[in-house]
Amino acid sequence: MRIATWNCNSIRSRIDRAAALLERHDLDVLLLQETKCRDDQFPLLPLEAAGYQVAHHGLNQWNGVAIVSRVGLEEVQVGFEQMPGFGDPLVSEARAIGATCGGVRLWSLYVPNGREIGHPHYDYKLEWLKVLRDDAERWLGPDGSAQVILGGDWNIAPTDEDVWDPSFFEGKTHVTPPERAAFAAIVDTGYADLVRPYAPGPGTYTYWDYTQLRFPKKQGMRIDFLLGSPSVQARMADAFIDREERKGKGASDHAPVVITLD
Repeated sequence: MRIATWNCNSIRSRIDRAAALLERHDLDVLLLQETKCRDDQFPLLPLEAAGYQVAHHGLNQWNGVAIVSRVGLEEVQVGFEQMPGFGDPLVSEARAIGATCGGVRLWSLYVPNGREIGHPHYDYKLEWLKVLRDDAERWLGPDGSAQVILGGDWNIAPTDEDVWDPSFFEGKTHVTPPERAAFAAIVDTGYADLVRPYAPGPGTYTYWDYTQLRFPKKQGMRIDFLLGSPSVQARMADAFIDREERKGKGASDHAPVVITLD
C-alpha cells in the first residue's frame, strides 16, 4: 500500500500534477493540503477517471484538505473532536479530514501557520495541536494496536537540522520550543515519523519558499510528515521525499512525501 501527503498549494492550479503524481508513484492514497477551494470547486473528474474516490473539505480560497483513495473511503470525518476555531467570532477552518482507506485510518492535516510569535494565530496553533494530541492518543485504541497515520503539512520543523539555517529562523515561528514540544507530545503518545529513517540527515527538506531562489540554493525546511502508529510502523517497507515534484514551471512550494507499507 503506497501513501503520500502533499501540500499542493491550490488543487485547481495543480490537478494535472496531482493526477500525474498518482500515476508516477502508483499511489493508493494521496493526502492533500491547501486545496484552496470549496467542495463544489474541487476538480474531481480527472481523479475519478483514474479510479479514485475523493473526500474533500474546503470552505473558501484558503486552507482545504482532501483524501484521494482507490482502496476505499469509509467513515469520513471532517475535523477532529473539539478542534479549535479561529477569529471573532470563532470559525472552524478546513484543516482536517479523516477516512479509513484499505484498513488504515488516515488523517490529512493542515496545521495552522502561527504567523508570528505573540500573534493570536500562534496561540491558536498551539491549542490546535494540543487538542489534536489528545485525540491522536485516543485514536490508537485501548490497546494501542489501531492502524493510524497522521499526514500533512505540520508547519513545524522539529529539529535544527530540519531548517537550512537555524540562525535565520531565530525569533520566527515553526522552530520555537512550544511548537516543537507540541509536535513531540503527539509523537510521544506512540506515533513515529515514518519517513526519517529512510530519508535522514540535514538538507532533507519538503518545503522551499518561492522567494530568493530558495529551492536551487537548497534553502528549505522539513515540515511535511507522515506519523504512524506502532502497527503502521511495523508495516513500513520504504519511504522517500519526491524532490523532483518541486521542480519546473507551476510547481507547488512543497514536495510530496511517500511511504510504502507491506
